Parts: sequence; structure tokens; C-alpha cells
Amino acid sequence: MSSPSVFWLGARPKTLPAAIAPVLVATAYAGRDWNPAHALAALIVAVSLQIAVNYSNDYSDGIRGTDRDRVGPTRLVASGLATAKSVKTAAYIAFAIAIIAGSFLALFTSLWLFLIGAFAIIAAWGYTGGERPYGYRGLGELSVFIFFGLVATIGTYFVQTESVDLTITLFAIAMGSIACCILLLNNIRDYSGDEVSGKRTLSVRIGIRVSTLLYSLLMIIALMIFLLTIEIPWNFLALLLFPILFLIRKEIAGGRLIRALELTGKFQMAYALALSLALIVSRG
Repeated sequence: MSSPSVFWLGARPKTLPAAIAPVLVATAYAGRDWNPAHALAALIVAVSLQIAVNYSNDYSDGIRGTDRDRVGPTRLVASGLATAKSVKTAAYIAFAIAIIAGSFLALFTSLWLFLIGAFAIIAAWGYTGGERPYGYRGLGELSVFIFFGLVATIGTYFVQTESVDLTITLFAIAMGSIACCILLLNNIRDYSGDEVSGKRTLSVRIGIRVSTLLYSLLMIIALMIFLLTIEIPWNFLALLLFPILFLIRKEIAGGRLIRALELTGKFQMAYALALSLALIVSRG
């Protein structure tokens, strides 16, 4: 039987900023209207779904054999650290936790959240699972943008304020853009293996050069949203993020993609913290 530390490794904790950051930003923007219970439930949903996606990918890619030559983090099924059945069960448990927390939010805010949650779970499993996984057809970044950008950010704000406005939508675009960068860089790193195994990710479809340019464009979009939508003088905090971006670009140029991927996750948390601080101070 695999130890808990093995499943913690499979949960890929370094990817969790993609789930935590949108909740943090949306809660900060909610300001005095924030609801602690709903914010916590939204965080549980986001983190549980992220972990469920990670386990699902591990299971699906493992049984397909597309992880044999993987150069990134260790996969449980492909490495033999855990059985496919146990990893699949872990994914189901994570999904169940997300469903429980999401049901609480739906019952106390809007029943439409049940439908959105159902789509999120289908998308999470269908990324690499099922007969026609859309992650193998270059649609992974789009899904990440929708669910870990728009849905996570706008949804967290809505369950606390029961409203939506243009500003939170812009923040959602920023969060989605950075989350896309994490997956995009992951796919750039795995380009060779994915191409050989027939996994047609976006990077395989458009090439490494265009993928790298897209990465830069998405990062710039996120930073511009920060600079242009926060009340002066606190939008200057966005400038503190540029050195991290330059460091990431240096790592990418040097071919150190695993390091660049780690820094991108840290960039998203730094962005969320800086934006949240700017919001809290600016809005009083």
C-alpha cells in the first residue's frame, strides 16, 4: 500500500497556486462584503478540483502509457509508486470533496452552481480521461482559462457578493492567463515526449517558438490588467512583478523549463498577493 507522502507527491502541491490565487484575489475584491464561510468553501472547491485533475491526469496518462518518457514531476502510475486503481480512487475522493463544498455554496447562493460544477468535473476528468481526451487535441489551455480563471475568480466573488462586474471579470482574465502559462510551459517542457506519443497539445500544434511568444503575451496581459484597473497609487505594486517575469524568461531562454515552471507558479501567487494587497489598501 502506498504511503500518504506518495499521494501528496501525486497531488502536485506546486500546482496549487493556480487554485488558490483566484480565490484570494476575488475575496480581496469583495472587500467588506466578504463571507468567510463562502470564501473557505470556494477555496476547498478550487483546491480539490486542482488535486482531482492532477490525480486524473496521472491515472489516465499512466494507463495509456504516455508518461513513460516524462521529464517533469514523478507520476505515480507510470513510475509504479501507486496502482492505477488507487490513484483513480484518490481522484474520486478529491472530486467528492469538491462536490460537497460546491453543493454548500449552491444551496446558499444559486442553484445554477450545480450545473457549473458538473461542467467543471466533466472538464477535469475529460482533460486526459475518456475515449477522446481534449487535452490531447490542444484544448487544455482553453479549459484552464475558463475554469481556473473565469469560473474560479468570478465564482468566488459571486458566492460572497451575489454580483458580478467588469473589474472582477478583468481579474478573472488575468488569473486565467497566468494559469494558462503554467500549463503552456508544462507542455513546452514535454514537447518531445508528447509529439512521439501522439499527444497533440497546443504546444505540439503551434510549435515551441509560438508557444513561448504566447506565454509572454499572456503574462503581459495579466500585468497590464493589474496596472490599469487598480486605483492609483497602489497599482505600482504590479511593477514589483516584472523582475520575476524577466527571471522566468531567462530560465526559459536557457532551457531550464522545470525551474521556469516552478517560478511561474510562484509568480501567480506573488501576483495574487500583490493585487490583493493593492485592493485592500485602495478600497479601505
